Amino acid sequence: MGDLFMLSEEGLARIEPFFPLPRGVARVDDCKVVSGIIHVIRNGLRWRDAPSEYGPYKTLYNRFKRWSEMGVFGNIFSHLSAKGGPPGVFMIDST
Repeated sequence: MGDLFMLSEEGLARIEPFFPLPRGVARVDDCKVVSGIIHVIRNGLRWRDAPSEYGPYKTLYNRFKRWSEMGVFGNIFSHLSAKGGPPGVFMIDST
């Protein structure tokens, strides 16, 4: 898993409270899926080109789409940005 991104346990613990509760069938590991979503977005990949180590690409896409529609990522970003980053660290948004 050389160049693959994996969310740290600390990072996962900070965002896990925002994940919807699982329903029914056991779902693919949240850490792998969120790491896969981040990997796809950071590298500008198509969903089908996501490395299999993150789980099935359809799972990554479906979770991203469902959670986006539910506002999960918006809530995570709002929470993390409200806390601020380490002193001296700035983020530049090019959008």
